[in-house]
Amino acid sequence: MPDSTSQPPPPHNTSWENGWTPDTSRAPGTRRLWLAGALALTTIAVCATAIVITDKQPDDTSHTKKAADPSSVGSDGPGLLSFASPSKKDTPTSDEHTPGSTKSPTASATATEHSSTPSAKTPAPSKSTSSHGGSSSSGSSGSSGSSGSSSSSAAWKSVRSVNYPDRYWQVSGDYVKLNPAGSAAARRASTFKLVKGLAKSSCYSFTTADGRYLRHRNFVLRAERNDGSALFKQDATFCPRTSSYSGAVMLESVNYPGRYLRHQNFQLKLDRYQNSSLYQQDSAFRLVGGLN
Repeated sequence: MPDSTSQPPPPHNTSWENGWTPDTSRAPGTRRLWLAGALALTTIAVCATAIVITDKQPDDTSHTKKAADPSSVGSDGPGLLSFASPSKKDTPTSDEHTPGSTKSPTASATATEHSSTPSAKTPAPSKSTSSHGGSSSSGSSGSSGSSGSSSSSAAWKSVRSVNYPDRYWQVSGDYVKLNPAGSAAARRASTFKLVKGLAKSSCYSFTTADGRYLRHRNFVLRAERNDGSALFKQDATFCPRTSSYSGAVMLESVNYPGRYLRHQNFQLKLDRYQNSSLYQQDSAFRLVGGLN
């Protein structure tokens, strides 16, 4: 028989190595079960909370977007303004209201000095008190010869100054000046054919021996060829008016009423009427028989 015998198991109330006495009032592993159950409940609570929060967030986001979207609010919604889209039919195009181009001047107007229509007629010179004064549309008879033919007939005439009786209208180059007519050439240059007015038959136009017409351009009298334009015809037409000097006439522009031919520094020009003695002398002329 072996000498050693089996030892009895240690009693249940033997103390642990740390000196604690085991608790014999509850079953072994109960604390772990409680901890596991508490952890499971905590996990379930956290998951449920997360599900609730996740489901609620999309609803809040949709409500926020709906409130911020102007199209979701009616016309009576507070704090929002709506504007109607402009109608394409009523919207003018970029050039619809652009001012139209200005009227193109006539070819003759661009070649001359006239940039605008003459103003209203200025007061005409006073009527002559002389018993020899003629009507406003015909020349008067002068002591040195007939003052001019009627507008219906053509005649060769010379135009003599009232305050310089030894000087006549004379073509010098392209201009008309007031010069003496001492030579045969000067007398030819001082003789004009008096014809019906190109723009008005009751008025006068003057032509030279070589077929040019006397017309004003830049308000200066000169001899030029007829280009057939309406402006040229107006520039070359002068209407006789009664002068304050016996047997003399004043010649008014048909397209610039109130402006009369007068000499200044012996140059013939178209000048506005002035109520002065010098102007009335410079603008008074007698139409006498042709010198040539």
